[in-house]
Amino acid sequence: MSPLRALAPLRSLSLRARLTLSAALFVIAAVLVTGFLIATVLERFVRGEVATRLDLQITTLEGALLGPPPPPGRRDRGRGPDRLEALAEAQTPPFDRARGGWYWQVSIEDRPIAASRTLAGRTLAIDEDDDDDAPGRGGGPMRLGQARGPDGEALVFRSREIRLPGGREAEIVATAPAHAIADPLRDVTLQIAGTLALLGALLVTAIFAQVRFGLAPLRRLTHALGLVRSGEREAVEGDYPVELAPLQRELNALIEQDAANLRQSRLHVANLAHGLKTPLASLSVAAERLSDDDARANFLDLTALMDRRVRHHLRRARTSALGGPVRQRTDLAVHAGDLAATLAKFDPRVAIETRLQPDLHLAVDGEDLDEMLGNLLDNACRHAKSTVLMETTRSGANATIRIADDGRGLTEPEIAAVLQPGRRLDETTPGHGFGLPITAEIAALYGGALTLGPAPEGGLEARLLLPLAAASPA
Repeated sequence: MSPLRALAPLRSLSLRARLTLSAALFVIAAVLVTGFLIATVLERFVRGEVATRLDLQITTLEGALLGPPPPPGRRDRGRGPDRLEALAEAQTPPFDRARGGWYWQVSIEDRPIAASRTLAGRTLAIDEDDDDDAPGRGGGPMRLGQARGPDGEALVFRSREIRLPGGREAEIVATAPAHAIADPLRDVTLQIAGTLALLGALLVTAIFAQVRFGLAPLRRLTHALGLVRSGEREAVEGDYPVELAPLQRELNALIEQDAANLRQSRLHVANLAHGLKTPLASLSVAAERLSDDDARANFLDLTALMDRRVRHHLRRARTSALGGPVRQRTDLAVHAGDLAATLAKFDPRVAIETRLQPDLHLAVDGEDLDEMLGNLLDNACRHAKSTVLMETTRSGANATIRIADDGRGLTEPEIAAVLQPGRRLDETTPGHGFGLPITAEIAALYGGALTLGPAPEGGLEARLLLPLAAASPA
């Protein structure tokens, strides 16, 4: 897999995730490097302390071995009784603990002449291979050789060779247990690791809070845009940092330009409406003057039909001028309830039962919703025997309005016919046969749909699917 494809999932991360993740990675890397450096310094310090203690013991033994110069006329070969007594007295802590790994030994010509009590009469043997890394008198304080003790325990040692009066050479070796370095390092390292882990967690938490605080203006800007989109605000309001202020100004300028285009489109629509209504009114007046009753009725029906079709297309033009239904926000329960109450007064023969779910706001113009519901309710009331049911439900991002009657219903061929403009199945009732087609067209204009079918109540069931308005940002 190529590196670019491996990094593909990271490109979809949010800004907050990107900033937090990158900062957390840098903090973790910094904590690890700091821990490594501290551990290195501590190891050098602990090894230096052990080496210094061993050097101090070697220096003490060297002083005891050499001692003050002998009286005149007396030859000192470096192993007189006073020298051995002085060496025997150099049993300072921790070299007085039995078998603790803190040993010392003095040898002349590879023969031990004195040793610490902790050796308990045993001999401390340092192999030549172990002594390869042993420091001499000029070695740094942290160079320590490694060896094995009489019991096989791991030791670190320092050694020094000195020349005794008389020309012979002596070797002084001092050792310490290896755990004298490892144990303090482990204890301190664990404490430091816990402290650094806590520090890293606090830093990552602080980074998360910092990123959240830094991106808060973007969340407020999103909230303000949501209010504009839902139709509750006309512009992006609020105070923003200097980095976002230009974006706010550009967004408001874009919204204002859109509003100006909307006003201009509405003006053209109004002029078109005025230009068409006047000739229609003149045609209606002329039709009233006709002496032939049949001709007058036909002309009046045609002018009414033309007026309705003109209003329908003007409404479609107005909706297009609004840029779509996005910014519309109409309370479905209020409009449906008002229409049901109004129709119930005009036709007391039919009982209209409503089951309206609250808090359903549609992305539909209120007048268009009234026309669609009015057409469906009027059609149901005209064909119902006694009852019409209207109920609303939420269907994902849409709302479904179900209107059913207990009339005779329609067959599938009849349903297909009534959805065609101008087709009427019952010529005895008033109407032009455009109610259901217009409702279907308006619903389609908003991205919805109208479907007809048999109702469980026995008559016709109309299901009107319309989009819900965008939720107001919290």
